[in-house]
Amino acid sequence: MMSLVRRHVPRRTLIGAALACAFGSFAVAPALAQEWPNRPIKLIVPYTPGTGQDTIARTLAPKLTEKLGQSIVVENRPGAAGNIGTDMVAKSPPDGYTLLLTASPIVLNTLLYKDLSWDPYRDFVPIANVCDGYLALVINNNVPANNVKEFIALLKARPGKLSYSSPGIGTPQHFSGEMLKFSTNTFMLHVPYRGSAGAITGLIGGDVEAMFMPVHSALPQAAQGRLKVLAVANPQRVSVAPSVPTMEQAGGPPMDAAVWYAFYAPAKTPAAIITRLTATFGEIMKQPDVVSTLEKQGLSINFLPGPQLTAMMRRDQERWGKVVKEKGLKGE
Repeated sequence: MMSLVRRHVPRRTLIGAALACAFGSFAVAPALAQEWPNRPIKLIVPYTPGTGQDTIARTLAPKLTEKLGQSIVVENRPGAAGNIGTDMVAKSPPDGYTLLLTASPIVLNTLLYKDLSWDPYRDFVPIANVCDGYLALVINNNVPANNVKEFIALLKARPGKLSYSSPGIGTPQHFSGEMLKFSTNTFMLHVPYRGSAGAITGLIGGDVEAMFMPVHSALPQAAQGRLKVLAVANPQRVSVAPSVPTMEQAGGPPMDAAVWYAFYAPAKTPAAIITRLTATFGEIMKQPDVVSTLEKQGLSINFLPGPQLTAMMRRDQERWGKVVKEKGLKGE
């Protein structure tokens, strides 16, 4: 039978080994950041081509490729109000090779859908918010109102008779319509479409009376005489439409319905990778051609690193949560 012999290991040897392990763990992060990336990175956009997220992704992907030295492959994974693509990233390996570019619905959807398989705080690590977009309250030309004050009066005079469109349940356009109803104690029927094109067509064709539309989309339509722009749903006027008043200036309630666009990685992605990505996006968002391209799309640069992005998410969850609870909103 073999006998087990317990060997004495000098205490100083044990201490030295422990210290070596400890210092070695600190060295992993910088080394990892230097080794990553060594293959293409997937950037998942959980919405269809042509949306604000898609425009941002395809504007920034070449810049990110230049900075990181690896191809950034943009993949559109739409469906279920953005939940399908978001879930895919949540379940991806936390190795820095799958990223998510999404918007406010990463918070809004948690208020509407109670059976989500992902959680924005548990399953993701925020990289950075890069820019914001703005919505304008627009109405069909046949609606007998020329400003927000008159439109609210019309809603009160015709309770339940008017409707508004959105690209779908859980979108910022949907929440903005509900916020207007909440703030004015009025009612409009929500008519969700499958995408922005249908929602805009429905408005212009007279199937619905109103919509909260991205400012840069609303202005050309108004210039062609196809609809009326009443106000921007923002505390201040926006640079892309300086002549358009805010909701409050136009006789309505103050509204802040800015749409923010941000990057995330799966939870447990190494901190060194997140730090490098955050710094890289910070550099990219200062480039004049990037600023110019996004501003032409009605977007304004608003770079916020992870902690500030998380704080903004928490604020949105609280303020929109009040609307969801008051109106009893649910996803489908």
